[in-house]
Order: sequence, then structure tokens, then C-alpha cells
Amino acid sequence: MPRPRKRDYDSLRRDLIDAGGRLLAAEGPSALSTRRVAQETGTSTTAVYSLFGDKAGLVREMFLEGFERLAAAFDAVPRTADPVADLLALGDAYRANARDNPHLYELMFGRPVPEFRPDAEAGRRIRPTFDALVAACARCVDEGAFAPLPPHDIAVQLNALAHGLAGLELRGALGGGDDADAHWKRAFATLLKGLAA
Repeated sequence: MPRPRKRDYDSLRRDLIDAGGRLLAAEGPSALSTRRVAQETGTSTTAVYSLFGDKAGLVREMFLEGFERLAAAFDAVPRTADPVADLLALGDAYRANARDNPHLYELMFGRPVPEFRPDAEAGRRIRPTFDALVAACARCVDEGAFAPLPPHDIAVQLNALAHGLAGLELRGALGGGDDADAHWKRAFATLLKGLAA
């Protein structure tokens, strides 16, 4: 296969990552092979090796891409004069990203590929998403909306809540539509009430 042009490279990379994620989510780690991913995207295994090195490289890039999409979702949240509303908007962005990328979500936060463990460089690259949450929590504390608790600890609690809700929603355990919305709103309202100054 000839080396793809820059535009083709980005499109093919994304297609391969999404195909890998869909295979992993639908059929489990045994279905995730370079041959199957190539077939799903109508390309050759040479393209997979060229872009990712091997299957392990593909899995690593799937993991990183999930967090890049989450970071982009967080970056798109506007900053307003209300720190709590802005924090809740990050929660909405987290939820929307999970729903838009369910095929990458489990790899981001679980162990569906047992042999994959993020290396130190991957850890450094995904850190800004959690740092954005800590910064939003710090702003709530600094502006008096939250009790003077360590922002990192607040961020851990909010992250755990959002992760749990998103995981349940993706599995259909929160019901659909209005039911799922209500669970998210009530859960966050309860936690924020406990954090209020």
C-alpha cells in the first residue's frame, strides 16, 4: 500500500482506531487482530503496521485517542462567571464523550485487553484531562462555592461519580432518555450539596 497523504493518514488512522474499538467492545480482545481491523476498514494489514507498529501499538493509540477526544470535549466547554455551572458542564462533556465513543470508553478506564498497561509517557499524555477537573474544583473552592477541601480530593470524588454513571449508562442500567438524565442530575445535585460551602 502506498504511503497515505497527510489527509488520508489522519482519516485512515481514525478509521482504524474506531474499527479496533468497535471490535473490542462487541467481541472482546480475541477479536482485536490487525487482520480484522484492516478488513473492517477496507485496507491492508500493512497500513496497520505502518501507522501503529503492531497490535500493541494500535491498542495504545486507541487508549490515547479516547483521552484526546475527552480533552477536546473539555476544551470546548466555555468558561463563565459561575464556577459550579462550569464544573457541571465538564460533567456533561464527560458524559457526552462517553456516549459518543462507547467503543473506546472501556479501554480508557478498564482492562479489556489484560496485557495492555499504559506506559509512563501515555500517563503523562492523558493527565491533562484530570488536571482540568482539579482546576475546575479549585476554582469552586477559591471562589467560595465549595467548602475548603483539597481540590484533588473533590476531583477524585466527582470523577468516580461520573465514571460510575457513564459506565452504567453505556450498559443500559440507567434506563434511557429522561431516566438516565434524572439519575445524572440527582447524583450530582446530591454530591454538590455535600460540597457546598
